[in-house]
Amino acid sequence: MPAKPSASDLQQAIKKLNVLGSVLYVAAHPDDENQRMISYCANEKLYNVNYLSLTRGDGGQNLIGPEMRELLGVLRTEELLMARSVDGGKQRFTRANDFGFSKTPDETMRLWNKDEVLSDVVWTIRQTQPDVIINRFYHDKKYDTHGHHTASGMLSVEAFELAGKTDVYPEQLKYTTPWQPRRQFFNTSWWFFGGREAFDKMDKSHLFTLDLGVYFPLKGKSNNEVAAEARSMHRCQGFGAMSSRGESMEWLDFIQGERPPGGDLFEGINTTWTRVPGGEPIGKILAGVEQNFNPGNPAASVPYLLNALTLIKALPDGFWKNIKLAEIKEVIRGCLGLYIEATAAEPAATPGDSVALRLECIYRAPFSGEVVLSRLSVLPALFDTTMSNIMATNKGWVLNKTVRLPDNAAFTAPYWLRESSEIGMYTVREQELRGLPETPRSFKARWSVTVNGIPLEFDSEVAYKTEEPARGEVWRPFDVLPPVYVRFEEQSYLFTDRRRAVVVHVEAGRDNIAGALSVAGNGSGWTTLEGEQKFEFKKKGEEKSFTFTVEGSAAPGEAILTAKAKIGDKVYSNRLVTIKYDHIPQQNVLLPAETHAARLDLRVTAKNIGYYMGAGDELPTALRQMGCEVTMLEDKDFSPENLRKFDAIVLGIRAYNTREALRFHQPKLFEYVKTGGTLITQYNTGFDLFVDNLAPYNLKGGRARVTDETAEVRFLQPDHPLLNIPNKITADDFKGWVQERGLYFPSEWDARFTALLSSNDPGEKAADGSLLVAPYGEGQLIYTGLSFFRELPAGVPGAYRLFANLISLQTKP
Repeated sequence: MPAKPSASDLQQAIKKLNVLGSVLYVAAHPDDENQRMISYCANEKLYNVNYLSLTRGDGGQNLIGPEMRELLGVLRTEELLMARSVDGGKQRFTRANDFGFSKTPDETMRLWNKDEVLSDVVWTIRQTQPDVIINRFYHDKKYDTHGHHTASGMLSVEAFELAGKTDVYPEQLKYTTPWQPRRQFFNTSWWFFGGREAFDKMDKSHLFTLDLGVYFPLKGKSNNEVAAEARSMHRCQGFGAMSSRGESMEWLDFIQGERPPGGDLFEGINTTWTRVPGGEPIGKILAGVEQNFNPGNPAASVPYLLNALTLIKALPDGFWKNIKLAEIKEVIRGCLGLYIEATAAEPAATPGDSVALRLECIYRAPFSGEVVLSRLSVLPALFDTTMSNIMATNKGWVLNKTVRLPDNAAFTAPYWLRESSEIGMYTVREQELRGLPETPRSFKARWSVTVNGIPLEFDSEVAYKTEEPARGEVWRPFDVLPPVYVRFEEQSYLFTDRRRAVVVHVEAGRDNIAGALSVAGNGSGWTTLEGEQKFEFKKKGEEKSFTFTVEGSAAPGEAILTAKAKIGDKVYSNRLVTIKYDHIPQQNVLLPAETHAARLDLRVTAKNIGYYMGAGDELPTALRQMGCEVTMLEDKDFSPENLRKFDAIVLGIRAYNTREALRFHQPKLFEYVKTGGTLITQYNTGFDLFVDNLAPYNLKGGRARVTDETAEVRFLQPDHPLLNIPNKITADDFKGWVQERGLYFPSEWDARFTALLSSNDPGEKAADGSLLVAPYGEGQLIYTGLSFFRELPAGVPGAYRLFANLISLQTKP
């Protein structure tokens, strides 16, 4: 939605025009950033602030929906952008992929391509030209909290000096210039020192102390309140924060550069217009604008802002010229009440399609000067017209125009997902894309406006808006997408017999298309019995299903099945995934139309499974793949009579952290076990539990985890039924696991629990709590921290075989 700044927003922006200071905040993940520090620097000090998150948080968990891995990365990217829209910062990334929890920076650097990530940090420093860099995490292992965290500090410290050298990553200098920051700090905290009490007792005389609890009269909020709103945008991680007011102390430890003699982080750094040759007159004009600003008539400042704009345009090209030119244009637009909008009649189109646009321009502030709409273009080179339209206050101008998208228009999917990636790195070949939070959109309107004879240009991305009865006007991005989408019905397929049916859905992305659909497997011995199947659609949005018979390998094995739709001489092999939540713009993501197939020896004696969802996972689909009937339990379903019909009941991941109703359902679940049922509880974190205990016996949550997915798994009770019936579990069943073995294993458990498996990361002691089982009455309690929520959707055969044993424990072969 186009910005509609208030008078207080404009007054703040005018003050910021006269501040030329830059800060880069560096950490590893979304939600690592200190929003209080970012907001303080952006709103109190008025610096240009960027947050560099080395990853997009792809390896975390999701408390609000099913998105995992790369889709979670897209969701968390948008949450970061929404957080920055609140706290006033800007957002940057590297190509590093969050591959999951890492215990050491050494492991992190092995899985990331250190040189490429370091080059991206250098690129960000050169692009944002920070005077001060603040690291969230220390660059020494003594404060290690997560391998990614420590690695972010190490890379930032190394990049500090490298960014200013012309012989370091010289290929970047085609697009930017070297830059040497002045100083670097570590944003320390009590949680690096074992608690508040220990931190209060330590000598902090060497630290820089800031009170971030300032009040912003123009916002009517304290810095802490702004920061809490920003942090609460990280919803999928469950980081909603309560607001607070009053003093809020923060500490910074000096790392390198020029140590300021006093307590001001910017002491000795010129943040006025005099740092730019020829900039002093600009600062004087803007100081007058700030002093004389009238909130009741912001347009009165426009003539003086135009004078400053003219002087800024005359400066030699440089960082601060470009930054302040963009800022002052937006201030002028806001002071005029100038509203420009470019909206499409549909939310998406395909290359070559005609798109009906509505183009609106109006200025609403009482302005005594002249505003002329002199030119309007629709990019890229779709429409261009010159005019001399003298605008009148509060009288709008609207043009309805249909344009045709280029046949070679690029799809607007996330750029870092366009090519296949490695475990620790995304592939982004274009230097200018690296670091950007989103794919730049080329479909936009360019408005040329002359104000008192001074030309200005404003771009507005084409968007889509609609009216929803419950919400009113709703905006979303306009996307360029393929003419056809194909997707397998299942994320993975199990072949317990040699042949099985595979269903592929085809959806039309535009009207009147026809083509042929095919399915192929890449594994040895995998074939599709049918050839191409024809499809034809009259209307955009139509969908049809096609069934292919796939023959798997004779022996157990795995393959990737790919679906392709051919229209004319073009082949399309993408599925469309839509990410839609109220707190972010809707996202359309294109992913390969692939599915995992596994031919395996699998026996399942359980048939009727109850599933109570926790934070969100895809295990119910996997259970149906195993041939089970799955009932998604709702709170009304927890009657003894209803529970009794299930062979096993499974609680989704983090159910005790996210479903408060479990405090009332837990006694009913225990009674279900007591009368002969099997209850499988998947991992929960040991904090923020809605119950005092996870079982009728002592069972305490912990933080132990095994992050190496290839770590040896030792059988503590090899003869236990869970490891033998109906599937004989061997070491081979732990091959091919993804991301990790498991997480949040219990820290202690009652002697009535039997620990079945033991594993550990290199150099660590054994963790024996990944799979626990205990009798209770006539039934069985199972608690597992194994990452089934990752392994089953990925189609890992051994994980299927082991989970089949879990749900089949109380059923007869």
